[in-house]
Amino acid sequence: MLHGEERNKIDRIWNIFYSGGISNPLEVIEQFTYLLFIKQLDDIETRQEKNAMMMGMSDYHALFGADQQQYRWSKFKQLGSAEEIYTIVEKGVFPFIKSLHPDGDSAYAKYMGDAIFKIPTPAMLASIIEGIDTLSLDEEDSKGDLYEYLLSKIATSGTNGQFRTPRHIIKMMVEMVAPQPTDVIVDPAMGSAGFLVGAEMYVREHYGDELDVDMHLAEHFNNAMFHGYDMDRTRILREDRHCIGSKL
Repeated sequence: MLHGEERNKIDRIWNIFYSGGISNPLEVIEQFTYLLFIKQLDDIETRQEKNAMMMGMSDYHALFGADQQQYRWSKFKQLGSAEEIYTIVEKGVFPFIKSLHPDGDSAYAKYMGDAIFKIPTPAMLASIIEGIDTLSLDEEDSKGDLYEYLLSKIATSGTNGQFRTPRHIIKMMVEMVAPQPTDVIVDPAMGSAGFLVGAEMYVREHYGDELDVDMHLAEHFNNAMFHGYDMDRTRILREDRHCIGSKL
C-alpha cells in the first residue's frame, strides 16, 4: 500500500503533467508508464551487470549495446541541460524501446510498439524525471499499488472496467488453486499481473527446493510457466522477472 508521502510524490508528478498541458488522465498514465518502463530497463541492466561481475561472466545478454549507453535512464538524466535530455529521450530512447525486439517475442515489445512521446517541453520532462527518481518502487507489488492509486484519481476508472483485485483475494484464490511447478498458468486479462505474481510466489514458497535442484523444472518455471494477455495497452505491467525480466 502506498503511504502518504509516496502519494504526495505521485500527486506532484500528476500535477506536472496537468499543468504542462496533458490533462487527459489516460494520457498521463500512458506517458507515466513509458517513463517507468525506461527506468526499469536501466534498473534491470544494472542488476545484470552486478550479477555478471560477481559471477565473473562476460557474455551475459545486455539490453543496451555499447553504442546505446546514452539511452539508459541513469545516463541521460545526468546530461547538462533539460534540452539535451529532451532530445535524447525523444530522438533516441523512444525509438530504442520501440525496436527492442523486432521479432515480437517480447511482450513489452508489443506494448511499446506504438509508443508515442507526448511530453511537450524539456522543462516538463526534466521535472517528471526528477519526480520519478524520488519514488520508492522496489517493494513488493509497489508498481501495482501505484497503478491502483492512479486509477483512483480518474472518474472514468469504473467506466473503463479497470479494477485491481485486492491482494488478499488474490492470495486466497491462488491457495485454492494450489499451482504445481509443472503447470502452465495463463491469465487472459492480466492487468497489473497480480494473479501471475501471486502464483509465482506460491510456487517459490512451496517448491523452491525442487526448483533449485531440478534443471528442467527451473527452465519451465523461468521461461514457459507464466503467460499473460491484455487488450488494453494503457495498463501497467508489474516489474516481476517472469512478467518482464525473462522476456527482455
